[in-house]
Amino acid sequence: MTQYLWERPEWTRFRWRNENILRSLGECRLLQGKLLGKATGLGLTLECQTQAEILTEETLMTAAIEGESLDIKTVRSSVARKLGLPSAGLSVDRRIDGLVSVLLDATKRHDTPLTEKRLFGWHASLFPTGYSGMYKIRVGQWRGTQPMQIVSGPAGREIVHFEAPSADRIPTEIGHFLGWWNEGQDHLEGLLRSAIAQFWFVTIHPFEDGNGRIARALTDMALSQDDRQPIRYYSLSSQIMAERDAYYHVLERCQKGDGDITEWLDWFLGCFCRAVHRSEDLLKTVLDKAAFWKAHAQDSLSERQRKVINRMLDAGKGGFKGGLTTRKYVSLADVSRATAFREMEQLLALGILKQNPGKGRSASYDLNWSD
Repeated sequence: MTQYLWERPEWTRFRWRNENILRSLGECRLLQGKLLGKATGLGLTLECQTQAEILTEETLMTAAIEGESLDIKTVRSSVARKLGLPSAGLSVDRRIDGLVSVLLDATKRHDTPLTEKRLFGWHASLFPTGYSGMYKIRVGQWRGTQPMQIVSGPAGREIVHFEAPSADRIPTEIGHFLGWWNEGQDHLEGLLRSAIAQFWFVTIHPFEDGNGRIARALTDMALSQDDRQPIRYYSLSSQIMAERDAYYHVLERCQKGDGDITEWLDWFLGCFCRAVHRSEDLLKTVLDKAAFWKAHAQDSLSERQRKVINRMLDAGKGGFKGGLTTRKYVSLADVSRATAFREMEQLLALGILKQNPGKGRSASYDLNWSD
């Protein structure tokens, strides 16, 4: 039978081989410093825009890792509302609001002690109706006596990838974890601490659902404690989602190991570096967007036109596949074809749009980025 790490005497006495991770750790710190340096010069308005973009991405991706698809418009609206931005919409989804609240609480209140009560509050925020999908779950309390297993495969041929500690062990396990968390901030390298926190928490798996999302919120909290920043300038969940198969595989191997978590730490640090690289593209998009609107501050545009332009700006240079066509404008702005044609002609006359090579039915347009 498979023996899991939590069944071994050395459980929680994690060890690793420094020679395998020191180089990755150094690269992470270098990239982190460069990113924070760039972010320092953003200014308040751009900082808020960047925070909104990162938080939107983090919310979407931490749910996507668990197979849950969220509506991006509702997420953007919730993020804007929580950050007090003027772009907040009217649509409300309590689940999305709850997830955004958890992620914000973890980073903005990173110096507030972590307690059972706080974890229960996070869990209740994730499941405001008391249901996970169609199933009623125990909300704001540890899971029940049913075995907690991570399973894949069709009925009758299931593969058990992991089984968590029994329910009666959870209070003791969480007590040990919280003791380590609240005492270990100054006794362990910050990036390693954030990696270990995620691995440790998902291995305990104390809730019936939401363990991964809370574990990643704890990771963000540990990272905020490490760099003393209440704002994240990168989305680790986005990169984990991009490498989801590798994420689950390395977790499974180390959860079935002997306490050497070198492989997990090495993968986590690599993922962190790739997340920071990815964030540089997002920062560039925010800066390009600000520069574009500054150049066209005096142009008289309708809200529909601004909406379409922002969608193209969000995609970045060359990112709006196929260019803007009349059909796409009709869909994005929800207008008639005649109105779309007229408003696009106005954007061309203002120099905001430029025509791509090719005419006739294949005519498409891009933003005039040179402005």
